[in-house]
Amino acid sequence: MEEAVLYAVENNIATITMNRPKSLNSMNDALIDGLHAAITKAAADAEVRAIVLTGNGKAFCAGGDLSYLNGLEGVAAKKDFIAKVGDVAKRLTTIPKPVIAYINGVTAGAGVNLMLACDLVYASAKARFGESFAKVGLIPDCGGLYFLPKAIGVLKAKELMFTGDLIDAATAKELGMLNDVYEDEELKGKVYAMAARLVASAPLSISLTKKYLNDHDLTLDEVLAIEETTQALLIGTDDCKEGIAAFYEKRAPQFTGK
Repeated sequence: MEEAVLYAVENNIATITMNRPKSLNSMNDALIDGLHAAITKAAADAEVRAIVLTGNGKAFCAGGDLSYLNGLEGVAAKKDFIAKVGDVAKRLTTIPKPVIAYINGVTAGAGVNLMLACDLVYASAKARFGESFAKVGLIPDCGGLYFLPKAIGVLKAKELMFTGDLIDAATAKELGMLNDVYEDEELKGKVYAMAARLVASAPLSISLTKKYLNDHDLTLDEVLAIEETTQALLIGTDDCKEGIAAFYEKRAPQFTGK
């Protein structure tokens, strides 16, 4: 049986591909376990400096596999599965490497929230997005109640979640859910060009910036204290010295993450 999640590394970029195209990459136990395993590999691999998350076929992820969810017996089993789904989203926010969501098509329910857990999001012009939970009597999961209002504001988040309406890629970009939208023939090239830029960037700078931007509870005083301490340490790193030397020598820096 084909694996529910594929993992490959090329040019310091890990590509994680949800691989249940017949069910629009909907989430069942195999897919969620596969995502956890792939994230663990990417985190542990020193060669990997950027991650691309995408889906095989005509969907990124259509959310939960309703037939699988229906088959879960007992509250404990249901809670365990929803917790594992949420943990995937959390791990995408905490892995110290940038994650790009490559949205190749339909994205619904928990798929939207998985997308929002990523650091950058680029989508096909043909993609459609829907927080479809209310249409089947559920509330948003996979961190949706956290991610969506922070991305687009509480009022618009309520509208999308209450109605479950589908929106197109242009609307999603306008709302702040996407970084950019491209035609299908351009999308892959644009995604991997950005991934290559991230690979060439300073790893410590990227990982720490991600860490602090994702901590939404920090006060201004706490942020200023973090900047003071962290910047003082980074100024002494090899990467900072290399970046300054490259600036003066008018060349591209070669960062090592040290």
